[in-house]
Amino acid sequence: MSDTTRWLLPNGIDELLPEQAHKVESVRRRLLDCCQRWGYEYVVPPLVEFTDSLLVGMGADLDLLTCKFSDQESGRTLGVRADITPQAARIDAHSLGREEVTRLCYSGSTLRAVANTIPADRSPVQLGAEIFGCSSIDADIEMSRLLLSLLEQTTTPALTLDIGHVGFAKSVIDALDVTDAQRGVLVDLLQQKSGPGLKRFVKQLDDEVLASQIATLADMHGGTAVIDIAAEAFGDVPGVTAMLDQIAVVVASSQSAYPDIDIYIDLTEYRGFKYHTGLVLSVYAEGVGVAIAKGGRYDNAGSAFGRARAATGFAIDLKTLAGFDALDASQSEAVVSSPIDACELLVVKEQELRLSGYTVVKALDGQHDRRADLILTKQGSEWQLVPIGSK
Repeated sequence: MSDTTRWLLPNGIDELLPEQAHKVESVRRRLLDCCQRWGYEYVVPPLVEFTDSLLVGMGADLDLLTCKFSDQESGRTLGVRADITPQAARIDAHSLGREEVTRLCYSGSTLRAVANTIPADRSPVQLGAEIFGCSSIDADIEMSRLLLSLLEQTTTPALTLDIGHVGFAKSVIDALDVTDAQRGVLVDLLQQKSGPGLKRFVKQLDDEVLASQIATLADMHGGTAVIDIAAEAFGDVPGVTAMLDQIAVVVASSQSAYPDIDIYIDLTEYRGFKYHTGLVLSVYAEGVGVAIAKGGRYDNAGSAFGRARAATGFAIDLKTLAGFDALDASQSEAVVSSPIDACELLVVKEQELRLSGYTVVKALDGQHDRRADLILTKQGSEWQLVPIGSK
C-alpha cells in the first residue's frame, strides 16, 4: 500500500500552479519595470548566505525565523534568507560601496523556519525597494509614494496605509515611571496588540497618573487626528514632536498624491523586524488580515559591513498581491493549436504568430491544448487561423 502523505508539503509551504504562477510573474514584471522608471537598480541577492553576514546586526526575531544548516565545504553555518532587506544593505555597504545615494530593487523567494502570519505562509515571494545614503524625510516620502505607485499597477481592493514610528512608544515608555518588570510586560502587550491585556495591566497599577498615561499611550492609534492628540498628550517627551512631524509630512504627501487612500496612524507600533529605527509603514487590503507590504527606516544597518548608511525601504508580498490581480486576457484569448507537419511554411507561420503576440502550441499526439481556441489549418498553399471546431 503506497504512502500518499509523502507528497504533502510542509505546513506554510506552497507551490504556484500555472494560473497563479502566471499572475505572480506578470505582477513581478510590471512592478520591477515601475521601479526602474523611478531610478531603482535591480539586484539578485543569493538565496543562501553565511549567517555571519545574513543576520549580523539584524535582531533576534530575524534569527529565529531563519532556517540554518551546516555548509559541508567550510563547516560554517549557512542560512536561507527570511527577508531580503538585510542582503540589500550588505550589497550597498560592501559589494557596491558607493558614497552617493543608491536605489536598489529586488524580487525573490524567502523561507521562514516558523510561520509568523495567519494563514501560515513560510515561503513568501518578496518584491522590494530600498534607498541608501539619504537620512532626510524626502527619502521616506519617496518610499511611501513608490509603494503606492506599485500597488496602483494591480487590481487591489480598497487599501489602507498604516504609518507609525518605532521610536514613539519607546520614548514615551522611557519617560514613564515604570519598573523594568513593568516595562517588559507593557512592551509585550503592545507588540501583541492585546487590548484586554493592556486594560488588565492598567487596572493593576496603584499610581493613577501612571495608569492614565499608559491608557492614553495604548489608545494612540486611529485616524490622522491621532497625531494632534499625541502631540497634546506627549509633546513634552524628548524627540516626540520631531517624530510626529515626520509622520505628518508623509501623511500629507501620500494624501496629496493618492487622495483615495485611507490613512491609519499607529503610534503603539512595535511590529516588524527589530532592525527598524524610525518611521515605519505597512499597507493592508480590504478583506485581508495581514499586511501586503511592510517597510520603514533602518539606519546604520550597513555598519556591520564597515559603512553605516541611512536606509529606508519596503517589501511587498507578491503572492498575496497577485491573488487580487485579474489574469491577462491575452493568456486565454490568443492561444493557437498547430498540427504536427513538416511543412516549412507552417514553421514560418508559427514564428510570425509568436512574434505578433500569439501563443502557439504544437498538437502532440493530435491533442489540442486545452487553452487553445484557434487552430492552424492549411487552406490551399497557405496556413490560416480558424476557430477550433469550425469546418
